[in-house]
Amino acid sequence: MLLILFLLSGCAAGLTLFRRNSLPKPEGKPEKQPLVSVIIPARNEEKNLPHLLASLQRQTYKPMEIIVADDGSADRTAEIAENFGARVVRVTEPPENWTGKTWAIWNGYLQSRGELLAFLDADIRLAPEALELLVRCREKRRALSVVPFHQTEKWYERLALLLNLLSIFVFTSPFEKNNPKKGLYGSCILVSRTDYEKIGGHASIRSEVVEDLNLGRKFMEAGIPVHNYIGEDTVRFRMYPGGLKSELEGFAKSAAPGVPNFRPATLAFIIWWLAGLVLSAAFPFFIQTKWSVPLLAGYFLYVLEIMYLARHAGNYGFWMPVFYLAPLLFFLTVMLYSAYQTHIRKKVLWKGRYVEVGERKV
Repeated sequence: MLLILFLLSGCAAGLTLFRRNSLPKPEGKPEKQPLVSVIIPARNEEKNLPHLLASLQRQTYKPMEIIVADDGSADRTAEIAENFGARVVRVTEPPENWTGKTWAIWNGYLQSRGELLAFLDADIRLAPEALELLVRCREKRRALSVVPFHQTEKWYERLALLLNLLSIFVFTSPFEKNNPKKGLYGSCILVSRTDYEKIGGHASIRSEVVEDLNLGRKFMEAGIPVHNYIGEDTVRFRMYPGGLKSELEGFAKSAAPGVPNFRPATLAFIIWWLAGLVLSAAFPFFIQTKWSVPLLAGYFLYVLEIMYLARHAGNYGFWMPVFYLAPLLFFLTVMLYSAYQTHIRKKVLWKGRYVEVGERKV
């Protein structure tokens, strides 16, 4: 009986954390039509960039300018950006105490002129009305970000199922509503130039590996509210199409360093949810015991819950939620590797660069 109650409460913990917090569709006419600068940090993004730039050309709300901050790419990133009519800012190697991404974004910002600043990762893909919804939503919400819907094509990309569900959990958790460290999700951020300059922009978090979470914290400290949404049909991305190695490195660079930013209640509910998940997945080891039936029931209960949640997180197919042990093992591998890099090696690897983790002079 206690085991059944534990598994039921574990599932309930996930539903408590999840909020279908989609971008609202405002009614009426906009208060004004501010000029938007889109800033895209890009390092070897020749495969992703055409999808984003093509989607920006189809927007119902046209950006004032599109700036691609080419972070030392060795491929056709700059050429592709120019072919789409974007302005290319060629970024030098980051100075001491800057990470590559914060330096690229900062250089893009320095060349921008818009009233609003949209920071988009190169793997983003926008629905035609996306920028309009973001701009309208920001009218009353100051700083906002979107956790995109994960568009997958290859089997290994679907291993990110649990990692992306957990991203939605922490960014929509009701316990994070008034968190003074409340972060932004870095793939898609929209802020005003005035608010951005008030906090010192990315220069104020220049050495941070998880720059998005710390950028949100800076806004909260300045009294500027932060709001996070999920992308669903509006904002999508295709993460790490380059292979399993890049997927592991990409998730590991921020998994462990990001944990301290979230409230204990959020982390407790996540651990509770994961404990039930792991215990249920272990049912084959208890086939000959009295625990077999409740564990098997718990397994199917979690499968149904993951199927429901995955509909709002990405296209993971039917079999990945059913055999969730595979994404569970990938999640545990990412967390262990991330913890090793963060706490033992003291640096993380991403896109050919090592970035130190921990206290550094700014």
